[in-house]
Amino acid sequence: MMDWSASMQQTFKYHMVDPGTWMDSSAIEDVESCTIDRDLSDATLGHASFDHSEIMDECYIRAYLSAVQNGLREDIPLGTYLVQTPSYSFDGKTRKVSMDAYSPLIELKGSLPPVGYTIPKGEKIMEAASRLCREKLRAPVVAVSSDDRLEMDFVADLDDTWLSFITDLIANARYSFDLDELGRVLFTPAQDIASLQPVWTYDDSNSSILYPDIEDERDLYGIPNVVEVIYSSSVGYMYARVVNDDRDSPVSVSSRGREVIYRESSPDVVGTPTQEMLDEYAVQLLRDLSCLEHTLTYTHGYCPVRIGDCVLLDYKRSGISNIKARVTSQSIKCETGCSVEETAVYTTRLWR
Repeated sequence: MMDWSASMQQTFKYHMVDPGTWMDSSAIEDVESCTIDRDLSDATLGHASFDHSEIMDECYIRAYLSAVQNGLREDIPLGTYLVQTPSYSFDGKTRKVSMDAYSPLIELKGSLPPVGYTIPKGEKIMEAASRLCREKLRAPVVAVSSDDRLEMDFVADLDDTWLSFITDLIANARYSFDLDELGRVLFTPAQDIASLQPVWTYDDSNSSILYPDIEDERDLYGIPNVVEVIYSSSVGYMYARVVNDDRDSPVSVSSRGREVIYRESSPDVVGTPTQEMLDEYAVQLLRDLSCLEHTLTYTHGYCPVRIGDCVLLDYKRSGISNIKARVTSQSIKCETGCSVEETAVYTTRLWR
């Protein structure tokens, strides 16, 4: 097992992938540089770029980090991407070919469901999703077991691609797409950060792979300190108001010196609520809205952390102590040191 906090020799290698077997085929020589970007906000979960000396036809490329430590070599896959849009430049002596490449999910994005395509009510959601992915993708698909069924017919919109259609479909079972480094298509259940266990700890010890610079972005703008809830029906009208006046809260009325009001005129309640129920609804709504999202950006040496993973940041010199965060994006430089620029998010409650 590789010790990522210790010294090692690092090189990179690249292979074409046989779409029929999804195994490596021929090696690709003379790749001058490669950057792999993974991103949860991207529908295809990321892309890559390769600089090469020759133009290549559309093909899948798999990138590896080849690490040697204590005389043992390990080839760690970093990603599998489909080259589609090569371009080249020539300086009078050498030609440089830049190739943009995309994850296997691009095959779903490039095709459309038939007009009116429908999955009928009662069908198992994840079984239908797995079947469609196997039909439309060359990449292997790893199925999951789920008993969730559609409560109504699920019909494709006119502007749907297979990617958007299946993404919306699996959201009904609280799943989302995922990919591993070999390019296999996975499905991940939705989970709160609090329920996740960190797969890695970044700290400021002498053996840490964390680089010294870290940025913490947060925005208090728009977080209310007053919530008003209005309920009206043919039989009556009710009103609830709750105020955050906690002096220890940075967004309270006393801390800000002003009110920031959120008004809910269509509360999500069942039946006709009592005044007590509406008051409780307003309190819970203010609690939910009094959450501040932090976006952490930092760089570290390569380790087996992927987007969607939970990490623990214990970087006391920067004022960050024992924070659990979810990794949302990574940019991996396939060069000496194999640095990874990473973004992770976490939330803090500003009113309890």
